[in-house]
Amino acid sequence: MSLLGKAAVAMWWSVRPEQRAEFGDWHAHEHFPERMSIPGFRRGSRWTSTEDAEGFFVLYELEQYDVLTSKGYLDRLNAPTPWSARMMPHHLGMVRSQCRVVESFGGGVAILLATIRLSPETGRDVELRTQLSEILGALAQKPGLTGAHLLLTDTPRTSEPTTEQQIRGKDGAADWIVLLSGYDADVVEGVIAGQLSTSSLHAAGAREASTIGRYRLAFTMTPQDVTM
Repeated sequence: MSLLGKAAVAMWWSVRPEQRAEFGDWHAHEHFPERMSIPGFRRGSRWTSTEDAEGFFVLYELEQYDVLTSKGYLDRLNAPTPWSARMMPHHLGMVRSQCRVVESFGGGVAILLATIRLSPETGRDVELRTQLSEILGALAQKPGLTGAHLLLTDTPRTSEPTTEQQIRGKDGAADWIVLLSGYDADVVEGVIAGQLSTSSLHAAGAREASTIGRYRLAFTMTPQDVTM
């Protein structure tokens, strides 16, 4: 998939089994339509972990970076609906990164997604970004894959946590994020074990620790899907 804008919100969290049914209903029928009604939101997608029965990944694609500090978005974050306020405490271990999209290759929406959270070694930012750009550009054209992207967390300066954040508690944040989408699980796994393995990324300039997640598409929505 080619990302639909210059910025994104990338989020990882868990939901306990007893809350998953209500969470799915709320997220698909209230929360996504609400977010897609905000000017500048281009697409939202929810992915379920194939490794962790409680894990989710959600990506919002935004037209421009300044959507993150827009009145439309902040008004929503500071005035959650009663249903949202009830669901927020069930977002466990939230990692929420507000990002700039710095590389995006490919097109279309596939059912499989790998997320890799990493950080550059000190002084090797440019080297790592250059090598990732070359690697991701080539991967997006590989049979079995549909897209490869690089996001860099750039948290806007705000005076206070939003109401939603206060309900959830303190959120974590990623640093650099690689997204790899495809339709062939074996190919995705091969790339994770090869070009995008922890050792390969370390050789390219990343720190030794990286966090890999594997997901399957559950739901996606654009503003054109919102019922008026």
